[in-house]
Amino acid sequence: MTRLRTHADAGQAFPIYITVVAGLLFLALAYLAVGQAAVNRSGAQTAADAAALAAAQETRDQLAHLWVTDVLDPTKWQDIFNGDAGKDSCWRATELADQNAADLNGCHWDGAFRYDVGVQTRKSVGDSIVPGTEDKHANASATAVIEPLCTFKLPGDDAGDHTLPKLDCKDDREWVLNPDHLTDLPGPGDLFDVHLATNDE
Repeated sequence: MTRLRTHADAGQAFPIYITVVAGLLFLALAYLAVGQAAVNRSGAQTAADAAALAAAQETRDQLAHLWVTDVLDPTKWQDIFNGDAGKDSCWRATELADQNAADLNGCHWDGAFRYDVGVQTRKSVGDSIVPGTEDKHANASATAVIEPLCTFKLPGDDAGDHTLPKLDCKDDREWVLNPDHLTDLPGPGDLFDVHLATNDE
């Protein structure tokens, strides 16, 4: 009788064992699907961040180049430090999205110091136990801003024709410009900062 009961118990436990294993396998596949989606989402965010920063850096470089070009005409500086002289650089956002295997699905420039960018990954989440994921693509957005780092005051009427304003920049940096020896000019990174926007920007 004992042997028969042991075999019977083992026979009853086997279906339970199969059910538990199947459940664990299902959970493992579900976690894998979630992981695939997270990786895809992370890739989309990386592409969006890179695209927004690239566009902002291109405009920053344009503004810095214009400042160097017009360094002897301080009356044009304010437009540059206001961002009014920049050009739309969303084409750079397209390039960087492409380099990160994503497509740009939106790029807005505010005409001065801000780029809002959206991207979609080309690679889908892939096949998984979750229906429809094979056609799902991750989307992400990012905002990059350009921040002027320097201020200046135009020389008074009594100043000489060749007197240039002094640039007062962040981190207590000063640039005293000699119009006769313009050899030590600030670079783009000295004049403007580029960074991803925070929630309060």
